[in-house]
Amino acid sequence: MQNAPLTLPRDTKAWQLQVWASFGIALLLCATGLAWLPGEPLARAFMFMGYVFCLSAALVLAKFVRDNQGGSSDTPLWRLVVWGGFGTAMALTGWGLWDMEVNPTYKAFLGVSWLYLITSAFTLAKMLRDRHEADVLEARLQGRREAAQ
Repeated sequence: MQNAPLTLPRDTKAWQLQVWASFGIALLLCATGLAWLPGEPLARAFMFMGYVFCLSAALVLAKFVRDNQGGSSDTPLWRLVVWGGFGTAMALTGWGLWDMEVNPTYKAFLGVSWLYLITSAFTLAKMLRDRHEADVLEARLQGRREAAQ
């Protein structure tokens, strides 16, 4: 008697499209806000660097948390670097945003688009990691099936 094929849970194509679209829209909104940001070139450069730093730190944090979900596999110093980097990126970017001398509505737009970017980055990282883990498990199961035949 043969075993029935195992069905692995996977995200739907609609969900994957929504996640990618959300991330793309967040990037577009942030890029638009930063491109039209009034003020000194140095202040604009600071905000651009802050957004990139936050995005990078969010992706690193998402990977760190996922890698350590079954127990700590990283050193305490790396934990400090990851969480400290994310906290520093968010705090410095938030401070820069708060301290900018621009219209409050413009600040609100930049702030909301920034937070949208960070949350969509976490969602994208999770979706990509879920897909990768399902692909690895499926390949292992396929290899076992072929070895058993």
